[in-house]
Amino acid sequence: MKLRMYHAFAPLMFGTLILLGSGRAMASPRREKCETAFDSTVNLTQECISTGMSALDVRAAYAEMSNHSTPPVSQLEPLDEVLYKWKYRRVFAGASIYDAPNGNIIRTMGEGLSLVTYLGVIDDWVQLRQNEWVPLDQTRAYDVSTFAGVQINEPLTHPFAWMLAPARPSLYPGSPEYEGYDVIERYQIVSVYGVEVVDGWEWYLIGPNQWLHQIRVAKVKPAQRPVEIREGELWIAVDLFEQTVVAYEGNRMAFATLASTGLPQWSTNEGLFKIYQRWLYGPMSGATGYLGDAYYIENIANIMYFDGDIALHAAYWHDKFGYRQSRGCVNLSLMDAYWLYEWTRADEDTWVYVYSSGEYRDDLPAWAVRP
Repeated sequence: MKLRMYHAFAPLMFGTLILLGSGRAMASPRREKCETAFDSTVNLTQECISTGMSALDVRAAYAEMSNHSTPPVSQLEPLDEVLYKWKYRRVFAGASIYDAPNGNIIRTMGEGLSLVTYLGVIDDWVQLRQNEWVPLDQTRAYDVSTFAGVQINEPLTHPFAWMLAPARPSLYPGSPEYEGYDVIERYQIVSVYGVEVVDGWEWYLIGPNQWLHQIRVAKVKPAQRPVEIREGELWIAVDLFEQTVVAYEGNRMAFATLASTGLPQWSTNEGLFKIYQRWLYGPMSGATGYLGDAYYIENIANIMYFDGDIALHAAYWHDKFGYRQSRGCVNLSLMDAYWLYEWTRADEDTWVYVYSSGEYRDDLPAWAVRP
């Protein structure tokens, strides 16, 4: 995945997030006035830029752009042996399993979600195991997500965030997307150089006259190390609000990525835990009393249990990282689960700190409703 970084113009020390202006809700200037200013001058008018940035602030911020253009992170390289070790399919409820193509029915797939690994496809048949075959039209293939997080090479001078959905930046906080900007695609990284609050929503400054609504991104925020965790110990912070996972060694950020935690009806518990059991591969199954909620999933990779039957683990069946999606576990991409599994080998009872840096609101605009 190519990292697309956006220059910006407001210096900000990571961990000391300064609101550019009062932090109160601001009245948005007229769109026509600001777009005219943008099109006809080098800098937007004071009214369009911010409630708090002076002309001196703007000049100083532009000077900072070349010094802090990209966060000091390295993209995880994809490994074929991790991404494509298995082939995955969903087998539909009620599908008949045969002992050979056009052979005898030996069992019927149960209700609910059934995800399996398989050996191959011959003609119109999927071979699950040596003597197990299912008609191809009673299955669906899965293409695994190639998304992966980043290793953090040195202390951050600015926060960064992943785009959750394609969008164009706005010219000023609270304004619509500006058609003159290129679309920033999902999973691309942006640097965050400042914050304004408009009508109770945060807007992030990511480039010269470029602002993003907070719901457009998942922001990596520093977590306060719990007192139970000693300096130098390994721990993993799971932010339920931002849907991010950050790996720490003491106070040092080592790795960050997106996750998918529990849906509201199966919420992931907050608290401080330790990884108590690990499986390189294993199945998971469950049901909540409704047939449609039953599930059986084979060969889940890099499972790290930390809270009863709740685990960090790879999820090969979706590409919705950054959104709540699971039945309580912390879903990770295949590459991210692999990295965390290997990293925690040095301390197999690694701490897991689950918390929320904010509260979900029930007044999301239509474009922000999460799938």
